[in-house]
Amino acid sequence: MVIYSSTASVYEVFLKIAFISQNVAPILGFRRDLIIHLVSKGHTVYAFALDYTSDSVEALKALGAIPIAYSLNKSGMNPIIDLKDTWLLSRKLKKIAPDVVFSFFVKPSIYGTLAAKLAGVPRRIAMLEGLGYMHTPGKTGFSIKKRLLQVIHGLLCSFSYQFADEVLFLNNDDPKDLAKFAWLNKYKLKVIGPIGLNLKNYPFCPVNSTAPVRFILIARLLAEKGIFEYLEAARIVKNQYPHVEFVVLGGLDPDNPAALTSSQLDEVINDGIIIYPGHVKNVSEWIAGSHVFVLPSYREGYPRSTQEAMSIGRAVITTDVPGCRETVINGVNGFIVPAFDAQALVKKMKFLSENPFEVQRMGEESARIASEKFDVHKINLLFENIFLGK
Repeated sequence: MVIYSSTASVYEVFLKIAFISQNVAPILGFRRDLIIHLVSKGHTVYAFALDYTSDSVEALKALGAIPIAYSLNKSGMNPIIDLKDTWLLSRKLKKIAPDVVFSFFVKPSIYGTLAAKLAGVPRRIAMLEGLGYMHTPGKTGFSIKKRLLQVIHGLLCSFSYQFADEVLFLNNDDPKDLAKFAWLNKYKLKVIGPIGLNLKNYPFCPVNSTAPVRFILIARLLAEKGIFEYLEAARIVKNQYPHVEFVVLGGLDPDNPAALTSSQLDEVINDGIIIYPGHVKNVSEWIAGSHVFVLPSYREGYPRSTQEAMSIGRAVITTDVPGCRETVINGVNGFIVPAFDAQALVKKMKFLSENPFEVQRMGEESARIASEKFDVHKINLLFENIFLGK
């Protein structure tokens, strides 16, 4: 820690902060503005990730951060390998001697915290942006496999998080649900809400009142994201309102047994049910070209895609589940429907298709809420104060 005194009574504290993630993409995408903010304040940021390429290394350096590669078995369950990776990570941390370690995602938050403790890092912050696959129910509840993973995860969190100074969550349900399987010191837990976004990158855009009503879903094409309910509802509504349009943005996951298959996707495209442009880089333009954002997910942390849609000014239909219910005030900026319920989606889609004024009104409310709650510049100050221990 470097303390600089500009006058006899004013002190500035400059920290060395280590971010520990799984992949580099979330650092470049969701932590970009936070890194820029911290560097502009004189802090030094190290960014640990598993999958650096020459391009991502240069991209991190351009932000003013210092990229560092490390090893961690993202989905493996071998404790010997995990302990070895934790020890190696602790040696890397020991070498740079950061003042703060900020680790996020399920596995890095556990093993990153342990490595930071072994390395003697003074302040250790863990963050869970969602409880992930193991805590996301299916239509029939939780499988035996998921229940077993919940128990194992709870044991690991019980041990690891006792060495964290603070454990951050994005919604109120996650710490309560984790506490069913883990012993957590309630005084270390903090719900911070959304990590936010740069609102200038998602400016308000009025809906095109002369165009056909268009619904859009942006997510990985997995059952847990509600893709099957969305497609079922789209088929029903499209049959009764042929002019209404449905867009899907998201990639297939052929290795996931709960994913939409290529043949299922081809079927709804060929039947004219959805518009599927494939991989796109101009997501915000697709949101601006739509009227209503739909996310019928089974569980989230605090969905970034919904924040983007609200900032642009779109009404939202989402589910009454952790992370999603926080984004919508029912009847104000959209609707909250039960998870797994395609008919409930149909009802709200029909209502908005028949009431374009409500689409416009709710979209304006979304933009107002986004301005109040999602401004990354306000949230960056919150993170900086957490790192400083304020």
